[in-house]
Amino acid sequence: MNICTVSFFGHRKVENISGVEEKLFSVINDIVNNHDYVKFLFGREGEFDWLASSVVSRIATGKNNIYTVLVLPYMRAGFRDHKENYLCCYNEVEICKESAEAYPKSAIQIRNRIMIENSDIIVCCIQHTAGSRAYRSVRYAEKLNRQIINTGI
Repeated sequence: MNICTVSFFGHRKVENISGVEEKLFSVINDIVNNHDYVKFLFGREGEFDWLASSVVSRIATGKNNIYTVLVLPYMRAGFRDHKENYLCCYNEVEICKESAEAYPKSAIQIRNRIMIENSDIIVCCIQHTAGSRAYRSVRYAEKLNRQIINTGI
């Protein structure tokens, strides 16, 4: 069975959101059509994460080879208080053990590293590099020789 895990990383604010959405749709469709089973990992930190989640949700309609996971860096009050709302959007919500035990300011980057280490493909939206956690995450993915697809260019 041809199984693939995909993680998403991008900026909080996305320029040319309709253009990025169009590229995302094409990229995700290709991934789903070229693998027997695809597990998508989301961080839900900014516009790109929301956009990726929305596109995967539209593509997943009527398909049974897609599994979606929201990976939280630590327990969040919104999730704790409204778990059922999250589970209607994702097949599973997990709290990354390594980042949950870390200092809060470093938790997101630690969670991102764990997601990358467990992924075959990184779909990103990198439109600038200055001070970008998403850019640092993609650089880490490059060091691990992950396939990277940038929808932000």
